[in-house]
Amino acid sequence: MIIETNSPLPKHSLPIVLIGAGGIANDAHLPAYKLAGFRVAGIYDINRERAQEMAVKFDIPLVYHSMEDLLAGSLRPAVFDVAVPGSEMPEVLRLLPEGSYVLMQKPMGENLEMAREILSLTREKKMIAGVNFQLRYAPYINAARNIISRGLIGDLCDIEVNVNVYTPWHLWKFLYSLPRVEILYHSIHYIDLIRNFLGNPEGIYARTVQHPNTEELASVRTSIIMDYGQVVRATVLTNHNHDFGLQQQQSYVKFEGTKGAIKVKMGSLMNYPAGVADSFDYVIKDGEWKTLDIAGSWFPHAFIGSMAQIMLAAEGSIARPDNSVEDAIMTMACVEAAYESSAQGGVRPEIG
Repeated sequence: MIIETNSPLPKHSLPIVLIGAGGIANDAHLPAYKLAGFRVAGIYDINRERAQEMAVKFDIPLVYHSMEDLLAGSLRPAVFDVAVPGSEMPEVLRLLPEGSYVLMQKPMGENLEMAREILSLTREKKMIAGVNFQLRYAPYINAARNIISRGLIGDLCDIEVNVNVYTPWHLWKFLYSLPRVEILYHSIHYIDLIRNFLGNPEGIYARTVQHPNTEELASVRTSIIMDYGQVVRATVLTNHNHDFGLQQQQSYVKFEGTKGAIKVKMGSLMNYPAGVADSFDYVIKDGEWKTLDIAGSWFPHAFIGSMAQIMLAAEGSIARPDNSVEDAIMTMACVEAAYESSAQGGVRPEIG
């Protein structure tokens, strides 16, 4: 059985101008573009030394001194890859030319109010814009989508995400000052993934909490139920403070249908940042579990799909990116609903 694992690519790629030279650009954006053969024409960061280092590392010909320098010298057309914190996104979008092609790093702002502002800006400026919710383009997710779309596991009725790992939060210092952490910067990927397969939920139930060993962080553990009625179940369960070795760590997405199931181990989240091997197992009713070898992983390969969607829309091969701001706003609405549910709390048990 041939299973497609690659994301569709444009016929002709556009040059990329990278705004932001942080860790995610170094570890995922730029390695992914190199794998795909996408050309990065220039880079800008407020820390020019860091931008210069990455330019040398990834053979980027131009290092811009300022946003003014970038806007004056950028190639047209090009895709602006905006890898800055969500709080800075509206400011950057205001500077970009009308009609720009833009890929924004997730999240789409720090909250739903900012996401609405971003959506409004992209509409006003007639941009082709998407958000880098890249998990939906990971090779093993592409494989799962291919199997499900062919009806091989029947009707999809259950998606379960379970992440029980130790995450070295100190690698992202900026998170320590934020009022929202786990859902907005991690479980948002799973909310988006579930939406991508099942559509928008009828409701959200959630609780996100701290851990005694990392009280300086707003939250590091989350439970989410996405309500799709009486037949379909969708859950997210994360714990990032399992600091007791690899033996009982786990990180998986499980898809169950009426005729079979798929279980994807997301190894990059375990023993982070080194990671462990991914795995992809599936079963079709009355058969045995089989293992499928998948080339590539979430990091960096999924980032190819995110950028490719913008380029495909820019060349007219698709009407709009699959990860467009028009779609991403609903992921942000689900995130907001999860935080509201967490704040409201559950139903207090009472005896009469």
